[in-house]
Amino acid sequence: MERRAYPRVGESVTHAQLGNGLHIYVDPKPGFQKSYAFFATNYGGMDMKFRLDGQWKDTPAGVAHFLEHKMFDTEDGNALQILAANGASPNAFTSSAMTGYYFESTEKFYENLEVLLSFVSVPYFTQESVDKEQGIIGQEIRMVEDDPDNQVFYALMESLFDHHPIRVPIAGTQESISHITADTLYDCYKAFYTPSNMVLTVAGDVEVERVFEIAERILPKQPGGHIQRDYGGVETGRAAAPEKELRMEVSTPIFQLGFKVDPAPEGEQRLYLQLLGELACESLLGSSSPLYARLYKEGLINKNFGYGVEHYPGCALLVAGGESRDPAAVRGAVLEEAERIAGEGVDERLFDRLKKGSYGTKVRSLNSFENLCIELAQGHFAGYEYLTFPQVFEKIERRHVEDYIRRTVTPERCALAVVAPKEGA
Repeated sequence: MERRAYPRVGESVTHAQLGNGLHIYVDPKPGFQKSYAFFATNYGGMDMKFRLDGQWKDTPAGVAHFLEHKMFDTEDGNALQILAANGASPNAFTSSAMTGYYFESTEKFYENLEVLLSFVSVPYFTQESVDKEQGIIGQEIRMVEDDPDNQVFYALMESLFDHHPIRVPIAGTQESISHITADTLYDCYKAFYTPSNMVLTVAGDVEVERVFEIAERILPKQPGGHIQRDYGGVETGRAAAPEKELRMEVSTPIFQLGFKVDPAPEGEQRLYLQLLGELACESLLGSSSPLYARLYKEGLINKNFGYGVEHYPGCALLVAGGESRDPAAVRGAVLEEAERIAGEGVDERLFDRLKKGSYGTKVRSLNSFENLCIELAQGHFAGYEYLTFPQVFEKIERRHVEDYIRRTVTPERCALAVVAPKEGA
């Protein structure tokens, strides 16, 4: 057990690795009423091909999300109902690279923690329940297929990436989930729901030793082996296709503009490149940038405009999007501004303000126990300590941001996806 202090952000985290390989991070918050627990596996929607017991498994799209739904089933009922009856607010989510189960409570925290660790560590599937869930998730898929924001996002993923499974919807398709069986779920559970591939993060007014004791008592004793995954080979540095357009029932075109970013290695460099990319976004696209002011004034974007950088194993992207009467004009303006910055640089005073503002946002986000626990878990899986971000932030200089924009925001790395109004609408 090791206590790590982070005085720059006023946090202190106790870390330990159990004999079964599970890493636990506890951030004690004396005097707070609510406590939060997050139990996650390094397994998400893009982990469809992997090696288990010496054989390669090629699973249907949507298994990770399907498994998340089914994990709440127990032989005696449903864990969600048990947690809710104990006064907890439980839920779960599946992203492209991670599945997480969590709860927040003001009472019975340790009892709820036992429930959380118990149901995630004891799978219970029957073919009958799997068949029933296919209908439920099928309805969910039909809903997102009618959602233009979801459709434009995956249109962008298909345009940016040649083969990386980030292109595939996390929930899969109605056709892909029809191939999921109880055996499929048990195979994926066996591969990925092992203590050495998982992490537990906790924040709140809790006793550190008691958290460790509960985890050690309830969870399996065997760690599980290394999981070999296949994401389809190395991507090129170019976008797979320059643009894609869909037609749906929308009144104003919805767009996603993306730039293919070189994937980052694990470790502190991943955190550095994430923070660098975020600062580059603020400098180029942020609400204080000259480009944002110009696009907003010309009516090419509105307050729904958003942007960000995402890093995953084997791929990364910079993305911006929202509503626009002329998405192609937005693309042209972004590329033009990136070229200007490559030649003239970012205004020094603007950069200083943006850097201070971004840092302040990061610090304030730690007030959310949910955000803190998820960031600690994501950092663990990516090989870095999230709460070291102040020291990493200091390493970023204006010239680094300018170089990032010069290398990343280029025509060959660019793709534009648009959902346009149906003809005659």
